[in-house]
Amino acid sequence: MAENEDGQEKTEDATPRRQEDAAKKGQIVRSRELTTLVMLLVSASGLLMLGPGLIEGLAAQMRAGLAMDARKMTDPSQISVVLGQMIADWVLLLAPLLGLMLIIALLAPLALGGWTFALKMKWDRLDPITGIGRLFSWNSLMELFKALIKFLVVGTVAVILLWGWAPELLHLGREPLVPALVHTADILGWAFLILSLPMLLIAGVDVPFQIFNHIKNLRMTKQEVRDESKDTEGKPEVKARIRRLQMEFAQKRMMEKVPTADVVVTNPSHYAVAMEYKQATMAVPVIVAMGVEQAALRIRELAAQHRVPLVQSPLLARALYYNGKLDKPIPNPLYRAVAQILAYLYRLRQEDPFNRDPIVIEDVPVPPDLRTE
Repeated sequence: MAENEDGQEKTEDATPRRQEDAAKKGQIVRSRELTTLVMLLVSASGLLMLGPGLIEGLAAQMRAGLAMDARKMTDPSQISVVLGQMIADWVLLLAPLLGLMLIIALLAPLALGGWTFALKMKWDRLDPITGIGRLFSWNSLMELFKALIKFLVVGTVAVILLWGWAPELLHLGREPLVPALVHTADILGWAFLILSLPMLLIAGVDVPFQIFNHIKNLRMTKQEVRDESKDTEGKPEVKARIRRLQMEFAQKRMMEKVPTADVVVTNPSHYAVAMEYKQATMAVPVIVAMGVEQAALRIRELAAQHRVPLVQSPLLARALYYNGKLDKPIPNPLYRAVAQILAYLYRLRQEDPFNRDPIVIEDVPVPPDLRTE
């Protein structure tokens, strides 16, 4: 099993961040055998489809060149024009096949790891000791083994092809020039196609190996995973301080809404829930602040300072605290209980605009399933 410099075993799969960093450094899955296979298949198909037309076009260009007016070749001002036209004609003839090969050469790497542009000088590559170590590495031995296998397999298939096509190849010398060239292009196309079959087997072995080797090289130790987690998410003490500051900020914003509340329902001392209800703009009351112990005490103090009525209803206070959500409408099953309290306060305000003593309302219709002791 792979180990790092500290002797720790790399047993953990690479994290997304490790994979992204490796890709930036050019460490992606690569299979030269797959690229070679695709190039062979495309070149064979290109020769079979475009070969006859290409050969005939080249033969026509050669005939035109040999039949050229001798006066043009002796005129210095015409030589560059004639040569430029000949080169342009040859490029146009070869462009379809060469363009197809270029496109495949660019697209073939996308089958596995895609393209990467990591232009960074690695000075350790110049170290001869490190280089000797790479020569005898597992990856180098695997590459040597693949090269030997390719040589044996492809060489054997090539010998069989030459042996089987020997009469046809010898007969090419007795054919006219252009048909012989077209016949040669056809033979080459089929030869490339047949030679790609053993490459298919080699690529089928190489691709899984390259994927496995890439995953193994990116594996991490448990300590590396922990270190990356700290770098990504921050140290525990820093995260705890951030959470504490966030809670303090949220509580401060919540307390700022207490003065605008219409009623505060208490337990009377352990729970406090402040609600706001503006009949013109709200369909149902909304919870603007809620808390227990010290937070509940602060809500009651702010309510008293800003003349917000305090209602002692332990069942309703606990039901609102455990089932309601901050800055959200009250739960549906509690509509009736809250409406009863708001209606009572409305009648009370007709007699006394503000009563500093908490109002005790025990009998409110809180559903049994929302009651908490």
